[in-house]
Amino acid sequence: MRNIWLGIENLLLHKLRSFLTMLGVVFGVGSVVAMLSIGEGASRETLEQIRKLGSNNIIISSVKSVEDESSSQSRTFMSVYGLTYDDHARISETYNAVKQTAPAKLIRKEGRLGARSLELRVVGTTSEWFDLVRRPVIAGRVLTQADEEKKAPVVILTEFGARRLLATQGSIGQPLLIGSDYFEVIGIIKSESGVAGSIQIPDQEVDAYIPLEVARIYFGDVVIRRTAGSREMEMVQLHQIIVQVDARENVESTASAIEQMLERFHKKKDYSVSVPLALLEQAEATKRIFNIVLGSIAGISLLVGGIGIMNIMLASVTERTREIGIRRAIGAKRKQIIIQFLIETVVLSTIGGLIGIGMGVLLPILITYFSKMPTVITMGSIILPMAISMAVGIVFGLYPALRAAQVDPIIALRHE
Repeated sequence: MRNIWLGIENLLLHKLRSFLTMLGVVFGVGSVVAMLSIGEGASRETLEQIRKLGSNNIIISSVKSVEDESSSQSRTFMSVYGLTYDDHARISETYNAVKQTAPAKLIRKEGRLGARSLELRVVGTTSEWFDLVRRPVIAGRVLTQADEEKKAPVVILTEFGARRLLATQGSIGQPLLIGSDYFEVIGIIKSESGVAGSIQIPDQEVDAYIPLEVARIYFGDVVIRRTAGSREMEMVQLHQIIVQVDARENVESTASAIEQMLERFHKKKDYSVSVPLALLEQAEATKRIFNIVLGSIAGISLLVGGIGIMNIMLASVTERTREIGIRRAIGAKRKQIIIQFLIETVVLSTIGGLIGIGMGVLLPILITYFSKMPTVITMGSIILPMAISMAVGIVFGLYPALRAAQVDPIIALRHE
């Protein structure tokens, strides 16, 4: 402890020089903490979005083929593409690894309640949808098998849609006009929106969920879009099928088997198969690489700070040659001289590291506050830079300390 206080006293004799020497470590540690926090926040948000899709799920979507896109330029054209009810039946019944499936028919319709209206994405689906796309239920309930069997005209709204349409009304039990048909509101759920990696999240803020059979009866499979001077018709039986596999290790093999099956029954590539698990693994690998790159760039600053410490300590050895000679003459051993100089460098780098950590913690907080970008400060992003800064003090202080210990005491006493 006495040696530590002696080291601090020696550094305080040259306050400005000690402070400027610490700056390299301060900026190095601060940049390491800040960059790791920013990288962790960005990657964690992406990973969370992908996890919401379900690591055991496979998402199959209908896609309009290039041939249909070019043909639809004609004035009147019926475009037939995408997944079919038979595809859903084959996927459900053929593969042992498939635990459950949720088909979805997507239709754009206007929802109206009194004077309020909102364009809704009507999702015709089954009760399994709410098992595979888990969202909190705010009021009422979700679809059940009984609703499907009775072909009940019921609807579940998202919180966003409910606020827009039911703002001044009671929520559950209201008759909602969708297109030209009335549906009873039986539930309200929270929803997510956005894109996870390259996959669109299955639900949206303006969704209205109705039984699949009801969607087929009320709205059919043909959608007509009218534009200036032309009319475009599309026939799509199912827009999406979410498949849940029994175990993670079976996801990729099942996805491959489903894709091969679809190739046999579809003459054109009018579907896409997306595997959130593959995206999750890719995102985790990218996160590791990203953190290594950020840590390496910030580590260069610590290296520069370490070189600055070595340079100043070498100058300090020259300045204190006479002091070293006196200490050696009165019995100080080389080991004690080495420890004295090492303590000074470690004190420099440790204090610089602590200031740097404070700066590194403050920067992400300010970034999150002003730009709303998520940042995550972990214990690892604090402990690692601190340990590195102390190691820098030892590594770059060792050579000046050895130089000081090798000074001949007789020559040192003659030094002016």
